[in-house]
Amino acid sequence: MNTITDTGSRRIPWNKGRLVGQKFPLKLKEIWAIRIRLQIAERLRDLALFNLAIDSKLRGCDLVSLKVKDISQGTSIFHRAIVMQRKTHRPVQFEITEQTRQSVQGWIAAGELTSNQYLFPSKTKNSRHLSTRQYARIVARWVRSIGLDPAAYGTHTMRRTKATLIYRRTKNLRAVQLLLGHTKLESTVRYLGIEVDDALEIAEQTEV
Repeated sequence: MNTITDTGSRRIPWNKGRLVGQKFPLKLKEIWAIRIRLQIAERLRDLALFNLAIDSKLRGCDLVSLKVKDISQGTSIFHRAIVMQRKTHRPVQFEITEQTRQSVQGWIAAGELTSNQYLFPSKTKNSRHLSTRQYARIVARWVRSIGLDPAAYGTHTMRRTKATLIYRRTKNLRAVQLLLGHTKLESTVRYLGIEVDDALEIAEQTEV
């Protein structure tokens, strides 16, 4: 229901013309399309950010505030890392695959970043690291570059992508819950939207 202002005019809803709700995860071919574009353009920071966002499944606020020491020791990138989540104040562990390690290592070397520095420092004076808003704009640029509608994708796309792929391959909901750092299994069910997806998949495979 629209809200009436003091002047009697109708207030325009904040979400008018916007696509709201859960953001779509990326498909495997879309992941590679973005990755290849970043590699060709030699965008080292974006490639490291993209790969780490996919692997870590972290919320944007946790991803942008990572420090070099959180994922590496010396010149060696960890195979697994653990961070404390800001939202839940609970630790979550994640894997760092070989291609992600290579891209992150390349970015650290190119940026001459030291252990105590933020992994993705901001170029603005107002923040020491990328803000979640800056991160959102970067994600929008990525999806737009391969012809996707930025309104349908966002930072949660990056968090949901690998989790969704893992669930579709394994159907192991408990594993996905642990990887996302959810305290309740119901949260993971809602987050992935698996009840609807699975129901539709079953229906599509059933001929009458």
